[in-house]
Amino acid sequence: MRKASILITGLLAAASVALVGCDVQKTQEGSVQAPKFEVSKTQEGNVNLPKYDVTTPDVKVGTTETTVNVPKITTEKETLTVPTIGVKTADEKKAEGKS
Repeated sequence: MRKASILITGLLAAASVALVGCDVQKTQEGSVQAPKFEVSKTQEGNVNLPKYDVTTPDVKVGTTETTVNVPKITTEKETLTVPTIGVKTADEKKAEGKS
């Protein structure tokens, strides 16, 4: 369970780092042609909205002191194997290719 959560966390971190290191260049222009519509009014409208009388509840928020049992947590050091990630950005790859 612990190894799976560490692995998932590592993969999410790698995906976020990979997206930040992208170099995007536009290679083609795009265009959109939206359809054109003609609309004509066929009758006059009249809007008459209903009216409401609303009585809202009274809400009082406060604090009070009480005694509860609170568990005490201790920690200890433990050696774990965690995933590592190496990322080369697009700029680093270009610089490496030019050398």
